[in-house]
Amino acid sequence: MTAVGASHRPTLRLERSLLREGRTYLAAADEVGRGALCGPVTIGMVVITEATRTAPQGVRDSKLLSAKVRERLVPKIQRWAVSYSVGHASPDEIDEFGIMVALRMAGHRALAGLSVEPDLVLLDGNHDYLTPPVQPGLFGEVPTAVVVPPVTTAIKADLRCAAVAAASILAKTARDAQMVELGARYPAYCWQENKGYSAPDHLEALARLGPTAHHRRSWNLPGVGASAAEIASAIAEVEDATPLVEEVALRPSRNQHLDSPQPPNHEECS
Repeated sequence: MTAVGASHRPTLRLERSLLREGRTYLAAADEVGRGALCGPVTIGMVVITEATRTAPQGVRDSKLLSAKVRERLVPKIQRWAVSYSVGHASPDEIDEFGIMVALRMAGHRALAGLSVEPDLVLLDGNHDYLTPPVQPGLFGEVPTAVVVPPVTTAIKADLRCAAVAAASILAKTARDAQMVELGARYPAYCWQENKGYSAPDHLEALARLGPTAHHRRSWNLPGVGASAAEIASAIAEVEDATPLVEEVALRPSRNQHLDSPQPPNHEECS
């Protein structure tokens, strides 16, 4: 198996082959925030046609780009795409319905924000989280407010497919902006830097101050109710982990949270 490196330039090869099968509009989608401890889960979508030109120079999977580069690419992607949209699902929705249903909700909101109706949606990965299941899941189902077109999936599409990479950039910049705004209200958690993921400074604040109303409180949040040794071990594991790994395995549990809109103090991120 050949690894797809950071220097690989994604193309529209797969997208164009799908369009040549008789489709007019193809929506490419990607998600961010699935493995975060707080904040929304977010889906970005861009729509292209056979007439769409090559993606703007520099478009890559959002995780391979700096924040400044991503922000510079956003207006270029918006001008390039036939249509684009971003949808979010909140931490409360993640807690109530589970992460997979929340992904579906965010995806449906992104679909609803498009100015055209896609004939097909291309998702990164191997799981179709967009199509409502035939039978309700463990947490039940929410009503579908949009017509969901057929869906196809492709593993590593965010690395291989330029339209999916463009969608990932829109999703990440939108979600990051929310986390930076929240970080100004809760400075001790350092969300401006860690964007709600399991960074050492975030875990340390969780252990010291507890979760906020923006955390995913149905998850077994690291550091909450743990001993000093367990907290130190969790922080050490995060420090040793690769920064590109966003997925975390979390066991369901219920944690207390801070209902106040402000943190218990105004400690700054160290």
